[in-house]
Amino acid sequence: MMMGLDDDSARTEPERTGKTGETMSEDPQGGAIDGTAIMMAAAKASVPASVVPYLLDAAQEHLAEHALEYVREFECVYADEELAIFFVPLGHWDTQGLDMDFSPREVDAVRRAHAEHLRRLGTDTDRRDEFETALEIREVAVIGRR
Repeated sequence: MMMGLDDDSARTEPERTGKTGETMSEDPQGGAIDGTAIMMAAAKASVPASVVPYLLDAAQEHLAEHALEYVREFECVYADEELAIFFVPLGHWDTQGLDMDFSPREVDAVRRAHAEHLRRLGTDTDRRDEFETALEIREVAVIGRR
């Protein structure tokens, strides 16, 4: 993937290989994040909506590689057969973004997409206020179970 532009300029055509060199899907999935959360994150982070699913796929790959660490170290606030959601410390996405060579805007898009996914889930499960309060002092990581 073509991550981490120094000048935050918009990307139009991401490369089709992951960190480990494998060919990535021509049709990005957006990790475990729903489409509405992706669109909202793209708009708020000033990253093209066409790029955000690629960023989220790369983040999903990175998170999946460390899933056992998340289970051991962080609070799981929701889990089902498709995904698990963890509260992580503030600054989590800044650190992970460095590991994935994302630019600051790309990190912001990923952070916003994960948070928005949690908010939408909170609305669906009548836990929105609880999640909003938690997001004031923590970030969130959504890990798909594919």
